[in-house]
Amino acid sequence: MFPLAGKNRLKPGSDLCHGGSVSIPSLEEILDTAQVVALPMRERFRGITTREVMVFRGPAGWGEFGPFPEYDDAEAAWWLAAGIEAAWQGPPSPLRDSVEVNATVPAVPADDVAAILDRFPGATTAKVKVAEPGDTLDDEVRRVAAVRDRVPNVRVDANGKWTPQQAISTIRELGELQYAEQPCATVEELAAVRAAVDTPIAADESIRRAEDPLRVVRAGAADVAVVKVAPLGGMRRVLAIAADIDLDIVVSSALDSAVGMAAGVSCAAALPGETLACGLGTGTMFTRDVATPFVPVDGRVHPRLVAPDDDLLLADPVRATWWRERLTRTHALLAAGHAASEWARV
Repeated sequence: MFPLAGKNRLKPGSDLCHGGSVSIPSLEEILDTAQVVALPMRERFRGITTREVMVFRGPAGWGEFGPFPEYDDAEAAWWLAAGIEAAWQGPPSPLRDSVEVNATVPAVPADDVAAILDRFPGATTAKVKVAEPGDTLDDEVRRVAAVRDRVPNVRVDANGKWTPQQAISTIRELGELQYAEQPCATVEELAAVRAAVDTPIAADESIRRAEDPLRVVRAGAADVAVVKVAPLGGMRRVLAIAADIDLDIVVSSALDSAVGMAAGVSCAAALPGETLACGLGTGTMFTRDVATPFVPVDGRVHPRLVAPDDDLLLADPVRATWWRERLTRTHALLAAGHAASEWARV
């Protein structure tokens, strides 16, 4: 069984990966190449119109550190571990040369859906954001119907914002869905909704933001596990968690730049067996990325290494200082052992 997050602490100088030889690099090594970028977005998503991340280079390539601003330093340590793994160890060996991806539809009016789906040529699955501020049930029904007119497989994602009763009634109103992702916040609420509806339930935050990422499985609260490389501490840790979860797996983006997306696609390409379409097409949501984005072709993306362009859209100096200070605090936590020790099994 995979060790539970928060139970086993990382010792100073410990390897990031069991069986590997990658130790935590010094703060100076990371800062030496670190750059903070500000990526403008086509539509508001997760309440933001600009995505800020830090990218840095190691001996194996580039890594990304991009926890959302509201996350505390302890949670951000997982994101830093993922970036270090990518830059100092590189991706695991792939088992396939391409990964199917879903389209991602923000909380837009139904009339705007077609233009968004056009950015995902060949996609047969779409994830639709719901439960956003200002959304009404009518808005959601119309948005989902507009997506269903274009693609056969429709998912919705509520980011845990519904009450159980809201989730049950809304899921029934939305019609046939491939699954409803994180309709409620708690594991107990997910289990209650799952027992009340025929639609499969997917867990995202209940895995990636949980002290015990396997609790949702033991509680019988989900049919699908949505896993994200950065919040879970790296590609190899995601693969280890996936091996211990008897659920369908969907590797998804945490609104990553092309550098972070490279880790997600590499992770998905290393999963054994068949997988559902992954949420790894969100690079199309930026008007400009740090490098050539992962744009789906025939509904699929291909794993590759990514190096940032020379002319990056850098964040302003105040924000760059904020990120460097955050990195400094987070690195200190990681080095002192305040993140979980069992990053992954090779």
